[in-house]
Amino acid sequence: MAISDETKPTARAAAKAARREQLLEVAKTLYARHGFHGVRLDDLGKGAGISAPAVYRHFSSKEAVLEELLVGISAYLQSGGEEIVSAACDTDTGISATEAARTLQRLIDFHVDFAMSEPELIRIQDRDLEALPDESRRTVRRLQRAYVSRWAEVVEAAHPTWTLEASTVRVHAAFGMMNSTPHQARRSSAEVVEVELRAAAAAALGLN
Repeated sequence: MAISDETKPTARAAAKAARREQLLEVAKTLYARHGFHGVRLDDLGKGAGISAPAVYRHFSSKEAVLEELLVGISAYLQSGGEEIVSAACDTDTGISATEAARTLQRLIDFHVDFAMSEPELIRIQDRDLEALPDESRRTVRRLQRAYVSRWAEVVEAAHPTWTLEASTVRVHAAFGMMNSTPHQARRSSAEVVEVELRAAAAAALGLN
């Protein structure tokens, strides 16, 4: 059966989007393994089964790929955290200590799920953030600050005797543990890592 003119562009767009996602997956693996500076555009094309010039149909440079990865995941975390917190907040009375504790557990689950599924991105963020262009690096840091701030507000609500400053310190400590996934996963089973990271983060945030 012949494909209509209306279907053809849609199919091409879907194929292009799929290729773009493939390149991002290849880049995620290679950047995590070799570091951003150890990967060439040719390597990305080879990993995706296309030529280096064909990569330019999707990304202008390997820096643009790094931007997509790091700005993209920072935006995902910030918006996901905001959605969880907003769903628990009453616009008139705010959030109770009991509901804040439940919300914290949801935030922990959300972040641990990310850490378990995206250890490569954590490794790339730790090592190659400075390779981003200045504007993109500022965007990543702005999104990360907003994410931390939202967590800290919920921690403070869950523990009325804690200051916002103390709550922020606790949040950073919890992130340090949850983001240790790339290192812990090498030595322990995924099941053990996931359970213990949730428990450790909960303890750091005063939920145990």
